[in-house]
Amino acid sequence: MSPMLDVSDDVRAEIGEEEAARLIAGDSAPGSYDCTSCRAPGDPEQERTSTVLFLGEETAVLAFAHATCIPSQVVPVSEEQLKDAVRTITGGQAAGAPAPAGAPPAGPGPDPASAPRQAVLGVTCGQVLIDDQLHPALVVEPTAPITRPGSDGLGDDFLPLLIEQGFMPVNDVARAPAPVGGWSVLLAMGRLHAILQPGPAGGQPTSWWQAHQPLPVTDDWRTAANRSRTVHVYAAPVGTIGQQPREDLLREALEKAAAGGLLVAAAMPLAGT
Repeated sequence: MSPMLDVSDDVRAEIGEEEAARLIAGDSAPGSYDCTSCRAPGDPEQERTSTVLFLGEETAVLAFAHATCIPSQVVPVSEEQLKDAVRTITGGQAAGAPAPAGAPPAGPGPDPASAPRQAVLGVTCGQVLIDDQLHPALVVEPTAPITRPGSDGLGDDFLPLLIEQGFMPVNDVARAPAPVGGWSVLLAMGRLHAILQPGPAGGQPTSWWQAHQPLPVTDDWRTAANRSRTVHVYAAPVGTIGQQPREDLLREALEKAAAGGLLVAAAMPLAGT
């Protein structure tokens, strides 16, 4: 039985047609794998599987993910990140893995949550019930601890860095977060493109997170976003929320994070449709 592998054109161009054909035929496909996004086990003979190529300056590592988590894609990384990825894929330490968690890496430009390790920001779409009305929401969670630039690399400064940018701690998920100036969520042709932050010295906004490939959103999410023109963006440290398959489980995870003082949020205007 041939594996159900998705090999994108970008991945195919990097690994070559011969290797892509061997993968699709099952000659070099894994019998099982740990999803490089959610870390849960996967079986390419039982479920659609994405090939994800981590591409460094000199070397590359091919990994696998549930197609429901992320599409097949090339993820440019540094050589240091690539070593972390190898440790993760081979069962070593996962803390520094650059694997995308539901979404591709943050885009270029000043990033208040940047760090020498450049952890990838995972983005999950959902809706949150507040005052008997569903509001569109994005939940951001990095794949590794975020340290402040210039620090010794210990600890996790993700939430303090965001609070410095205007995000506020969440004590009650049932209350709408306060707006944050200069930030916005970019939606174009019904797909999520980026979370934008204020540009330096009052210049043009830059991407804080940007999808390598625009991410589809549900019709209900898009309808709610177009109605309110506002998106609630929640953020939590690595390992706090995880990949939740249902919105009720996502809500429970958000409430647990808020109760533990591990959740910040901001309301952002919707840019686009």
